[in-house]
Amino acid sequence: MKYPYIIDGHCDSLIHFVNGERTLQDPTEGGQWDTPRARSAGVALQFLAAYIEAEYKPFMATARGLQLIEGALRLLTDHPEQVFLVIGKQDLKRIPDPGRIGILLSVEGGEILGQNLFMLDIIYQLGVRALGLTWNQRNALADGVGEADTRSRLTNLGQEVVLRMNTLGMLIDVSHLNEEGFWHVLDLSKAPVAATHSCAKALCNHPRNLSDEQLRTLAKHKGVVGVNFYPQFLKESGPATREDVVRHICHIAEIAGVETVGLGSDFDGISEVPGGLEHVGEYSYLMDDLSKAGFSVKEVELIAGGNFMRLLSDVLK
Repeated sequence: MKYPYIIDGHCDSLIHFVNGERTLQDPTEGGQWDTPRARSAGVALQFLAAYIEAEYKPFMATARGLQLIEGALRLLTDHPEQVFLVIGKQDLKRIPDPGRIGILLSVEGGEILGQNLFMLDIIYQLGVRALGLTWNQRNALADGVGEADTRSRLTNLGQEVVLRMNTLGMLIDVSHLNEEGFWHVLDLSKAPVAATHSCAKALCNHPRNLSDEQLRTLAKHKGVVGVNFYPQFLKESGPATREDVVRHICHIAEIAGVETVGLGSDFDGISEVPGGLEHVGEYSYLMDDLSKAGFSVKEVELIAGGNFMRLLSDVLK
């Protein structure tokens, strides 16, 4: 079959580039994501995450976050023939580009802001267009899933950040956010939001996954959930395979509608991978599996990238 273009809602390969471990230009360097294999697999737009490691939190989080953003901009500057930055609706018109991958910069964790709303505008000016409000811990905006027992909603600053992101045209990412925070965001946000790399709790009862009620509400708000490839989010025990990814996609499509499900691999942010999806170059097999599972050509196109494209068209300025 002719494969549709792919939008992947999350990968963590940027750290490898910034730390000098890989150029992201050569598959033989190892890792799960690089531009040659991504292009060959049909990835047209990649959310490239700046994940701030625990050792930098809280006091060095802003500095580390800015370092990661600068690293992403350097990657874009050094390889304009392979990648380009997506910052607005006009850039979406260039997708799919026949030879280049669009890059949407995302920051994973509001720690980069410290306790300063102005930092949001600063990272926006640097090209960031998506922000995960938390990682697993508590920060000045909200509690992550690791703080579930607190049952806390967003802080005052967290509420200001959500509304400012709406104004700027930034995508709010609720992956890693605790459930009370999830509901608070959906109550506040005037724009649709995403869970860029999460799975279905009904199939795997992990705190990082979303309940059916959350999935349905996300759909009502025209949001998207990108299915994560981490085996511990796919199955409660035993090794996972590509079939488990398909199971989660099918469940979300059944519960929330096919317009709500996308892909959020978490490549290079996961220590284990499902069998048959060890790296980005194997995306084509997943497209075949979706067709075999009964999805129409149009539905496969929506899951592969169309739903994230619609979401970004709704959010970006």
